[in-house]
Amino acid sequence: MISSVRGPVLSVGLDHAVVEVGGVGLAVYATPATLASLRRGEQAALSTALVVREDSLTLYGFADAEACELFGLLQTVSGVGPRLALATLAVLDPDQLCGAIGDGNITTLTQVPGVGKKSAERLVLELRDKVAAFAGPSATLQQSAGDGRVRTEVAEALVGLGFTAKQAEQSVEKVLAANGAEADTSAVLRKALAVLGPK
Repeated sequence: MISSVRGPVLSVGLDHAVVEVGGVGLAVYATPATLASLRRGEQAALSTALVVREDSLTLYGFADAEACELFGLLQTVSGVGPRLALATLAVLDPDQLCGAIGDGNITTLTQVPGVGKKSAERLVLELRDKVAAFAGPSATLQQSAGDGRVRTEVAEALVGLGFTAKQAEQSVEKVLAANGAEADTSAVLRKALAVLGPK
C-alpha cells in the first residue's frame, strides 16, 4: 500500500496531478481543492490511498490524513466506490461530512452528485457510529473550547450590566444546559437576560 507521496509536481490536470517520486511520475487523483493547492515545479506531500482493481492501480491523494481515512471509510458502504467517495469529499470537507452524517442531514449529503436520498440514508445508517468515533475527540475539544469562550464572554457582559458574578454564572449555565452547545455569544446573552429578568 502506498500511504503517502512526496516530491515535485510535474503537472496538474483537471482531476489529477503527476508527482515525481524516486524518478517515477505517479498520477494521483484528487479533489479540486487539493489540486488547486498544488503548483507545477513545487514540492507536494499528500496522504494517499491505492485502489487495486483487476485491470488497474489507481492512486488517490489528499491534503491531510483525515480526508484520506474518510475516503476509505466511505467505501465500506455498499454502492460507494472510489470515484463517488472522492466526489463526496470534493463537495463536503471532512468536518461538513462528519457533521452531516452524525446529524442525519440527508439534504446536505444529497448535494453530492450521484448521492440520492436512499444512498444518503445508507451513509447515515452505516457510518453514523463510525464517524462519531472518528471525529469524536477533536469535535469534543472544539465544542468545549467554544462553550468556555461563550460562557466567559457572556458572564463578563452580565457583570458589566450590574449583575453579580454568581447570578451571571448561574444564568449562563442554565441557558447552556437548556440549549446545548451554543456558539453565538449574543444569543446566549439574550437568553441569560431573559432568565435573570429585569434588574
